[in-house]
Amino acid sequence: MIILRKSLDRGHANHGWLDSYHTFSFADYYDPNYMNCSILRVINEDKIDAGTGFGTHGHQEMEIITYIIEGALEHKDSMGNQTIIKPGEVQRMSAGTGIKHSEYNPSIDLHVHLLQIWLLPEKKAITPSYEQKSFTEALLTNKLVLVASKDGLENLVSINQDVKMYACKSKISGVEKLTITSNRTFWIQLIKGSLSANDLHMKPGDGATVKNEEFLQLIWQPESEFIIFDLP
Repeated sequence: MIILRKSLDRGHANHGWLDSYHTFSFADYYDPNYMNCSILRVINEDKIDAGTGFGTHGHQEMEIITYIIEGALEHKDSMGNQTIIKPGEVQRMSAGTGIKHSEYNPSIDLHVHLLQIWLLPEKKAITPSYEQKSFTEALLTNKLVLVASKDGLENLVSINQDVKMYACKSKISGVEKLTITSNRTFWIQLIKGSLSANDLHMKPGDGATVKNEEFLQLIWQPESEFIIFDLP
């Protein structure tokens, strides 16, 4: 079974400096049918104007992933981390018992386009931590790339949850087939281009839940970008 979540059906909030689309219920947007997908709680597609951003604010008990599409984002947090996140990099912040951070677009003239993703952790009250890794070279292969997992094996970003995150940023067309075990759920989020998942055709901004399928056949066109989560 594959269920399409159309881009235009997402929640939308335009705050002037921030233009945000919510795949799942978030802030003032509420849809009882889209509270989450398994432990995947938030996928916000954000565009942040130049010279603006989120001031210092707190999080608890959440695994937070930032994926940059265009531009760059400056991150500062209460653990002392101060970094710039760019396309091809994946940032993971485990809020655990509590953390404060800010996110700012340092450009003087360009917006930053990103996905902010929240996942529920496997355990509560963990010590907050931070990780950021580049997958720029791997993504140049035009294939689906595993970028994060529970154990962070093979220089992957680690997540405190039984989940795998894949990314693809392809200049050319491609095909990939993933096996789905009976107790797993997949979520696909198409960022750019054109993607077919089994018999489902997806457009930019679309998402899809995949469950009770034996496999996931992915066919994408040139200049496509998407991420996939393998969830418990």
